[in-house]
Formats: sequence, C-alpha cells, structure tokens
Amino acid sequence: METPIGDWLEPLPARQEKEIQLEPSNKVVVSCALTGVLTDPVRFNVPVTPEQMAEGARQARDAGAAIVHCHFRRQEPGLGHLPSWDPDIAARIVLAIRERVPDIIVNLSTGVIGPDITGPLACLERCRPEMAACNAGSLNYLKIKDDGAWAWPPMLFDNPIEKVSKYLQAMRAHGVVPEFECFDTGIVRSVGLFQQARMFDGDPHISLVMGVPSGMPARPDLLPILTDEMPPRAHWQVIAIGREEVWSLHRRCVELGGNVRTGLEDTFYLPDGTRAASNGALVEALVRIVREVGREVASPEEARASL
Repeated sequence: METPIGDWLEPLPARQEKEIQLEPSNKVVVSCALTGVLTDPVRFNVPVTPEQMAEGARQARDAGAAIVHCHFRRQEPGLGHLPSWDPDIAARIVLAIRERVPDIIVNLSTGVIGPDITGPLACLERCRPEMAACNAGSLNYLKIKDDGAWAWPPMLFDNPIEKVSKYLQAMRAHGVVPEFECFDTGIVRSVGLFQQARMFDGDPHISLVMGVPSGMPARPDLLPILTDEMPPRAHWQVIAIGREEVWSLHRRCVELGGNVRTGLEDTFYLPDGTRAASNGALVEALVRIVREVGREVASPEEARASL
C-alpha cells in the first residue's frame, strides 16, 4: 500500500500573480497533459511516480508548455495503470512538479464516473491548483473495433448539472480557475448557460475535446462553428485525441487564435506518424506548428496573466 504522507502536509499555497501584459493575438498558451487515466506504463512511456511526473513537467516546460494537466495513478508496484484519488499521492506529485518547475501552472483532472466526487474534491482542497478541469456535460463514451465489437463496455461519462455545480462551488472556494472540457456542441453552449446562472466567476475557459469516437470529430472545419457558439470573451483551446490527424487540427486552432494542448494523454504520435518518446517531444512538435503559423508561445507568467 502507498504510505501516506501524514497530516503534516499542508495545502499547497496559491501562487502570487504577476502583472504582465499579454498580446492575445500573438501569444499561444501551450498545455501538456502528462499522463492519462488508464494508460499502462508497461506498454507506453507515461509518467506515474512523483519523480517521473516532475521530469515530464520539466521537459514540457523546457519545450514551451506553460501548463501541465495532471492525472494521478496508484503508486504500488504493478498498479501504475490505475487511477488514484488519494490526496496524499496527489500532493506528493504536485509538490514534486512545483519543486522541479516552480513557474509552471498546474491543472488537475477531476473527471470521475458516478456521483461520488469526494476523491477529486479532496485533491483540490489539498493541492490548491491554479486550474482544474470541469467536465461540462455528459457523453456516451464509446469506441468500436474493426470486428464490430465494443473496444470497452459502453459507459456514460455522467456530468449532470448537480455534479458540475458541486465542482464549481469547490473551485470557487479554493480559488481554482475552472477549465470547461466540452465533448460536443451542446456542451459548449452549456458553458454560456453556466455563466448566465453565475455558477462561476470571470471569463470562461473552454477546451474543445475533439477526436473521441462518440464526441466531436477531430475536424479543423468545425472550429469556426464551435467558436461561434462560445460565450463572449471566452478563452479556448483544442484537446485533440488521435494520431496524425490531430496536427492539422492544432494548426487550424492556432490560426484562429486559440490555445493548444498535447501530451501523452492525448496522443502517442508525432506529425510524421512516429511514436513520441516523451511529453517533451510532443510539445516541441506543437511549438513548431505555433511558430510556423506566425505566433509565439506564452511563458507561464504570460499565461497566468492571460488566464
């Protein structure tokens, strides 16, 4: 079993924001999703331990990322493919990242199936990240194999309004900026309704999750439609799930003024179709696209001021 850190570990302090001017038309905030929910580290080079997560964050930061998105895994030998909502494990990982990369913005995952969100809420309270994901609507999470069989048992990724509201109340209480993950057009539109209902403060931060087989496809031509449905003054980025096809989507997103995310949670493949050896390699490839379009990447300080 994982040895608890103990009660001596206080909630991580909130960071002091710097007054930095950011030119939104030119600077792109690049995020890196270091690891996924169930990816087996025996088969894929995903980070699991605090040391591995910190090193992945360092590589991402050195390559140009301003934000790291974090899932947490079981730390017992042989169980690193399973998720963990142990706040002690979460705190160890976040502390390791902040010690290795002090200026990086930490964004925590909160997604769970079912109504019990005590684990994610405990991690938010312990770690006090600057940002956290808030899945903004429900989705039948499906994938089919070539033989017509389900790739996994069909499941509902349930995010009813009661669940979303509880997350947003906790984020407001802990000073965490919500990042609304949207898997379909109606979910994008729902964020505007959340804003009208005063469920969160400030401008909305929207992530278009594209490429999940039962959600929005990874099609660049959809981006103008989706951005048209966003509330005014929304910050937005693309989370592109897939292989080679995701890179043209990233390019179009940058052309349209959006921010972008990559990492071993989202893809294992570089633009040429080869397997990425690390999170850093994926961020390097994405930064090259940003610069080819004629924009520049934002530093963590610039991203913090913008977001």
